Amino acid sequence: MDKFKIVGGASLHGELPVSGSKNSALPALAAALLTDEPVILHGIPRVKDIATMESLLVHIGAAVELQNGAVHVDARNLERPEAPYEVVKTMRASSLVLGPLAARTGRARVSMPGGCAIGARPINLHLSALEQLGATIEQTHGYVEAVAPGGLRGGNIHFDRITVTGTEDLLMAAVLARGETIIRNAAREPEVKDLAELLNKMGAKIEGAGTSIIRVTGVERLHGAEHTIIPDRIEAGTFLLAGAITNGDVTVTGCNPEHVAALTIKMTQAGAEIENAGANALRARCCRRPRAVDVTTEEYPGFATDLQAQYMAWMTIAQGISFVTETIFENRFMHTQELARMGANIRIEGRQAIVAGEDCLTGAQVIASDLRASASLVLAAMVAKGETIIDRVYHMDRGYERIEEKLAAVGADIERIR
Repeated sequence: MDKFKIVGGASLHGELPVSGSKNSALPALAAALLTDEPVILHGIPRVKDIATMESLLVHIGAAVELQNGAVHVDARNLERPEAPYEVVKTMRASSLVLGPLAARTGRARVSMPGGCAIGARPINLHLSALEQLGATIEQTHGYVEAVAPGGLRGGNIHFDRITVTGTEDLLMAAVLARGETIIRNAAREPEVKDLAELLNKMGAKIEGAGTSIIRVTGVERLHGAEHTIIPDRIEAGTFLLAGAITNGDVTVTGCNPEHVAALTIKMTQAGAEIENAGANALRARCCRRPRAVDVTTEEYPGFATDLQAQYMAWMTIAQGISFVTETIFENRFMHTQELARMGANIRIEGRQAIVAGEDCLTGAQVIASDLRASASLVLAAMVAKGETIIDRVYHMDRGYERIEEKLAAVGADIERIR
């Protein structure tokens, strides 16, 4: 099992390129199931979750090829409209194929999602919405089965709570449904907007993506398309924090500054210098100990839950006490125990972490519990005194492309060991 060995104390200097967004690539790959014509996707990151999704598409019957850096998906033959446990047990995004398969083939059988144990992800919201579009849903033996032999029909959907995956899944179902579908309290994340842009290129009629109300006019069929995935805003934010926590000077290239605005505002308040370094780049500098600044995670455009752990790592060495409040996932503080092994002073009270900044952290042997927790431990290790060994970095490999190589290129003392 791979580990990272990190020796702290090195400041990062240079350019850190951002890969395509994993959280945008996964629904884009699922959307290719909606047409019998080829879909070509650029900017797909080569991470474990993507490999799992590609394996799932192949199991369903699609042909998936990597040509000149682009992923080509040909889903003309969908022989097995199912997502078996053996294929998707390590990935949360398996439910993304539920809507496309039900819409195109009239049936879908999908294993309940696996992946990071950071809290409940209410797939019941997806299922209730699909039922309102005319699907019959059954849950048995760890699987969800959706049947719509006569096709789906448009409807009025109101999500009780904002759900990104639920919005994406329903969006893909609605594009082939008869009539109009209105989705209220829809997720506004950039990844949702990116998916809608791809679907519209494929011939869908979607309005309002990126707002809380999305209108979809169903069409009879979709055609092939070519699309470039947006940059990964979570990787961009992680790299900005890496520059700040090491008192470095890094330029994060190939990003969209608007997508990480909630983070950069907080970083500026804490004492980092953030400036635009071109249309698609941000420069982060920090030459002092940060000030403690509170954050509360929220749906986009608020502070991303996927950056909470990394931000907390920075706050462990801040001057003063910061309050980190998690409102999205109820079990997303598992990294705090490992940070404490490195000398962090953190107390958990319900959904709030109280972080008293320390002068320094020290290297230790730690274990990654989930994808973003892995990133927080890497950041903490780069500023800690001595050597840190991070176990179970397969979590990191689910969502970050060659992160150890990128960080080493700008000065980090990091290597992958077995």
